[in-house]
Amino acid sequence: MWKKIVLIIAILLLVAGLGFLLFPPVSNTIGKQISKGQTETFDRKLEKVISKEDDAGTGIIAETYVKAVEQKQIDKQGYPIDKNGNRTADTPVLFQADLDRLLRDTRAYNEDLVRSQGSKFTNGIVDYPALDLTNYGIFDNIFAYISAPSIDMQLPVYLGTSDLNMSYGAAHMTYTSLPLGGVNNNVVVAGHSGYIGRIFFDNITHLQVGEQVFLHTFWGTMTYEVSEMRIGRPDQSDCAFIRHGEDLLTMFTCTPLDGDFGRYYVVCKRV
Repeated sequence: MWKKIVLIIAILLLVAGLGFLLFPPVSNTIGKQISKGQTETFDRKLEKVISKEDDAGTGIIAETYVKAVEQKQIDKQGYPIDKNGNRTADTPVLFQADLDRLLRDTRAYNEDLVRSQGSKFTNGIVDYPALDLTNYGIFDNIFAYISAPSIDMQLPVYLGTSDLNMSYGAAHMTYTSLPLGGVNNNVVVAGHSGYIGRIFFDNITHLQVGEQVFLHTFWGTMTYEVSEMRIGRPDQSDCAFIRHGEDLLTMFTCTPLDGDFGRYYVVCKRV
C-alpha cells in the first residue's frame, strides 16, 4: 500500500516538475502566435479599406464607420454583417475617410508636441491614449506594430501605457510622437521584460547598432536603424523628448540598476 502511495506521489512530482520546465517555452510560443495573429489582422484590415470608389469586395456602400453602422452594414465592432445581424467576415473593416481623418489628427497631434511637449510632461506621465481610436472605427486600440527581425520580435503597438495594454504588447507613450514619421519626431514605445508567460521587450538588449527595426502603420512601413543604447533611472526622461531635426523611434524596458529598476533605452534613427 505504501509503495503505491509513494509511486503516486513520485509521479505527481514528476508531472509537476515537467510542467514547471515546459511552461515558459510553451507559454512564450503561444504568446508569439497571439502577437503574430494581431499583426496579421492589422495587415488584413489594410487590404480591405473601403472608400467611395472601392468597396474592397465587401458590398458595403457606406463611406464611414458611423454611416455603415447606421445602415446596418457592419456591427458596432466594425465587422460586416448580413440582414440578420450575423457577421460575414472574421476581420473588421476600415474606411478610407476615417483613416484620412485619423491622419490629419495624428499630424496635428505631432505638430502640437513640437511646440508643447515639455509643458505636457510637467504634469507627469499618463497612461491614457494619445488619441481615442474608437472615434475612427478602430476598436482594438492598435495603432501600428513593431518588428525587429534580428531578435525575432513582432508586437502590436497599443496607444497608452496602461497595465492592460502592456500585458498584450508594446505601448505608445502619450506625449511622445505618434508613429507617422517626419523631422522633429520621437516615437517612444514601452514594453515589459520578464513578464510571466510572454516575451515582449526582453530581447531589445540584444539589438546592435546598425540593425533595423520597422514600424508598420496604417499609412505604410517606416524603417529605422539602431543608433544608441542607454541605461537610466526612471526619472531620467530625456530619451523621450523630441530632438530637433531628427526622426526617431525609442524603445525602452525595465532593467536592474543599483539594486533597483532602471530603464534600458534603444534609440533608432529613420533611414
